[in-house]
Amino acid sequence: MGRRQKKYPASPSLSKEELARKAINHALKALQKRHLLEEGAHAPAFIALSKPIISQGSEWKEKVENLELELQQCYKAQSRLSEQLVVEVAESRASKALLQEKEETISDLQEKLTQTRDECSQLKADLEEKIKALELLVSENKEIRAQLEEITIKAKNAEAENKMLIDRWMLEKMKDAERLNELNALYEDSMDRLKANNLEKLARQQIDGVVRRSEEGAEYFMESYVPSGFKNKIHAHEGGCASILFEYNSGQLITGGQDRSIKIWDTNTGSLSRTLYGCLGSVLDLTITHDNKSVIAASSSNNLYVWDVNSGRVRHTLTGHTDKVCAVDMSKVSSRYVVSAAYDRTIKVWDLQKGYCINTIMFHSNCNALCFSMDGQTICSGHVDGNLRLWNIQTGRLLSEVAAHSHAITSISLSRNGNMVLTSGRDNMHNLFDIQSLEVCGTLRATGNRIATNWSRSCLSPDDSYVAAGSADGSVYIWSVSKADIVGTLKEHNTPVLCCSWSGLGKPLASADKNGVVCTWT
Repeated sequence: MGRRQKKYPASPSLSKEELARKAINHALKALQKRHLLEEGAHAPAFIALSKPIISQGSEWKEKVENLELELQQCYKAQSRLSEQLVVEVAESRASKALLQEKEETISDLQEKLTQTRDECSQLKADLEEKIKALELLVSENKEIRAQLEEITIKAKNAEAENKMLIDRWMLEKMKDAERLNELNALYEDSMDRLKANNLEKLARQQIDGVVRRSEEGAEYFMESYVPSGFKNKIHAHEGGCASILFEYNSGQLITGGQDRSIKIWDTNTGSLSRTLYGCLGSVLDLTITHDNKSVIAASSSNNLYVWDVNSGRVRHTLTGHTDKVCAVDMSKVSSRYVVSAAYDRTIKVWDLQKGYCINTIMFHSNCNALCFSMDGQTICSGHVDGNLRLWNIQTGRLLSEVAAHSHAITSISLSRNGNMVLTSGRDNMHNLFDIQSLEVCGTLRATGNRIATNWSRSCLSPDDSYVAAGSADGSVYIWSVSKADIVGTLKEHNTPVLCCSWSGLGKPLASADKNGVVCTWT
C-alpha cells in the first residue's frame, strides 16, 4: 500500500478521450493490485488470529462475513463510480461538441457583427455625405427660389410692359388704319361719287321693285312669286352644301360644299356650267362681285379664296384669320371691299385691289353671319350670343346693338332698299329689324320650322315680300312679310335644309341640304 503508482506521460498523438479511457483502466488495475497486496499483508495476521477467532467461535465469523459484505459493497460502489465516470465522460464529450458548435456559432456571429459594424460605419459615412449633399441642395433650392421670385417679378413687369406696348402698338395700328382709310376714302370718293349718287337715286325710286343700279350697270328684277312646284334636283356636293347664291341678273346658281369645290349651275336645265378648284377646306359661305367676275368663298381652312370666274383660277388667297371663316359679304357700293367673320372672334375688312386686310374688329362673341349696309359704310353682324350689332367700317367702332334672339344668330339678309335687315336664330325665329332704329318690324315663326345649324341661311325675296328658310325636317318654309304668316311649304329634301337663295329675277328659289342636294323651285 505504501508504493507509489507510476505516472505515465501522455503521448502527444493520443486524444483526450483515449487518455481518459487509459486512466480509468489504469485506476482499476491499481485497485485490484492494492486489493491483492492487502490480502497478502493480512494473511499472516489472519492465520495468527484464526485460532483465537475460531476459538471465539461465531463472533469472529460474523465479523468476517460483515467485512466481506462491506468489501462487496465497496466493489459495487466502485462499479457504480466507474459507470458514472463513463456517463460523465460521454456527457463531457457531448458538452464539448456542443461547446465547439457554440464557439463556432459565436465566431460566425462575431464575424457577422464585425461585418455589420463595418457596414454601419459605411452607412454612417454615406449618411453624412447625403446629409451634406441635402444641405447643399436645400441651400441651392433656396437660391433658385430666390432667383425664381426675381425672374417672376421681372416676367410680370415684362408682361405688363409688353401689354402696354401691345396696347400702344394696337392704338398706333388703329391710327394708321384710320389714316389709311381716310386716304382710301379720299381716293375713292372722287371715283365712286357719281355711282353712289346714281344708286341712291335709283334706290329712292324703287317702288314695287323695278331696278337698282350697281357699279357695272342696271340690275333688273321682277315681282317675286311664291314657288309651288319642284323643278330640278341636283346632287351638287359630297358631304353637304352649306352655301348657295345666284349671280346678279342671271339664273346661274353658285354652290359651295364640304368637298372643297365651287360649282356654277344652269338652273333652267340643272346642268353644271363650271367648277372652281383651289379651296383647301370646306366652303362655309359665298359672295360675288356685282359684275359676276369674281367669287369669294369663306373656308374652314382659316382663309378666304377669290376666284376669277372666267379663267377659273384663284386670284387671291386672303390670310389673317386664325380659325375657320364662317361668313363673308361684298360691299354693295364697290367691288373692292370684302368683309369676313371667323371663329377667332374677329371681323376683318379686306381690300381686293391690294389683297390684304385693312381693318380688324375684335369682339368677345363669335360672329356667325354678316352683311354690308347699302351705303357700304356699316357692317351688320349676328353673333353667337344672339345680338345684332352694327359697326363703322372706317373706325371699327360699335355703333349700336340689340338682343335679336335668345339663342345664336345663324343668318343675316339685307333688304333690297337697305332699310330692313332679316335675322334668323337657333330659337327658330326670323325677325325683321329697321336698320336705323333696330326696332322689330316683324317676327316670323312656324310650328314645324327648326333651324338645323349655326350657319343655316334664310333669305328675302327680291321684292322683299317673302322670306324663305330651311328646316331640320327637310322642309322649306315661306312666309309673307306683310301678313307675317306661312304662305307655302316645300318638301323634297330628305335631310336638314342648310341654306336658301332667291334669284334676283324673281324666280327660281334654290335650297340645299346636309347631303349636298340642291333643289330649285318655281
